[in-house]
Amino acid sequence: MDYEVHKLFQLSQTRLRDLSESLDLPHLKDQLAKLEAQTLEPDFWQDSEAAQGVMQKKKSMEGKLRRYEGLAEALDDVEVAFELYKEEADPGLEKEIEAALKKVDAGLDQFELETILNGDYDANNAIVTIHPGAGGTESQDWAEMLYRMYVRWAERHGFKVTILDYLDGDEAGLKSATILVTGENAYGYLKAEKGVHRMVRISPFDSSGRRHTSFSAVEVMPEVETDTDIDIDPKDLSVDTYRSTGAGGQHVNKTESAVRITHLPTGIVVQCQSERSQIQNRATAMKMLTSRLVEEKIKAQEAEIAKLHGDQQEIGWGSQIRSYVFHPYTMVKDHRTNTEKGNVQAVMDGDIDDFINAWLKNEAAKRANRQQAE
Repeated sequence: MDYEVHKLFQLSQTRLRDLSESLDLPHLKDQLAKLEAQTLEPDFWQDSEAAQGVMQKKKSMEGKLRRYEGLAEALDDVEVAFELYKEEADPGLEKEIEAALKKVDAGLDQFELETILNGDYDANNAIVTIHPGAGGTESQDWAEMLYRMYVRWAERHGFKVTILDYLDGDEAGLKSATILVTGENAYGYLKAEKGVHRMVRISPFDSSGRRHTSFSAVEVMPEVETDTDIDIDPKDLSVDTYRSTGAGGQHVNKTESAVRITHLPTGIVVQCQSERSQIQNRATAMKMLTSRLVEEKIKAQEAEIAKLHGDQQEIGWGSQIRSYVFHPYTMVKDHRTNTEKGNVQAVMDGDIDDFINAWLKNEAAKRANRQQAE
């Protein structure tokens, strides 16, 4: 048996033990039993919103336990296969062991990444808003390319995408778009995408064939149903209704149902035109406003932490988080982690996991260093 295969097996066992400690399996099982008991109470479904929250939490815990047990069982099977191989060195069995270990290794990679997502809102759905920068049609087209990239990424991961707001560009692309990405840890993953995205290419809208640089800003917020720390006074709201505009009939409904809400103390504006009912659009817009206020709270906390630890943070069009180069060569580079990919088309088709994972691991390492320093 190859030495590297033995080494991978031992490493996988160590990683699984570390995961067991990180998950605190006894506590996880105890919490799961308590949630199960709650669901059996006669009045459990009287408060449907609270009940759904409990069911979602239960499902998340069950998923973690099931994945852990699946990995543990797979490693047990590998150990049995090792014993059989010692009795008779079968080349076919050796290949099966190696393939099984690679599968376990990939599963451990994904599971370890998910344990990083332990922030207050990481498990929530995500609200993603894309705004083009200056540059007219070229930037609006770039914004639509990013919109498509996130929709493709969500589809790859089995997440549901709901268009909350979409305003077509003048000639091509979009002026703004907001989508809701529904699925476990959607915000935890997509928060890595917050920031300015830069594209360099030969513009198809320039008859002279010149190279253009375009920017788009991506905002990511956790969808929050209610938050005890966020108190919205109805007196602080200005609510407008309007007819959906733009040429994008496939994106929005063109009735007098679109709703725009302005939060006067902060100047935050949210709008929704995805539903035919004004009441539904208003309810969705209020959720978006709550989520925006929660995101502002998160930003303030992060800024305070950065200030305490002396982190340097720049905000502006010059501080893009990622560059997408289509000409004179093809490359996508994340400037926060230096992660690079040469296949720019694959990235635009939603292959952005390497960038997200590298950022999450980088942030986890920063937190660990801060905790050690404290």
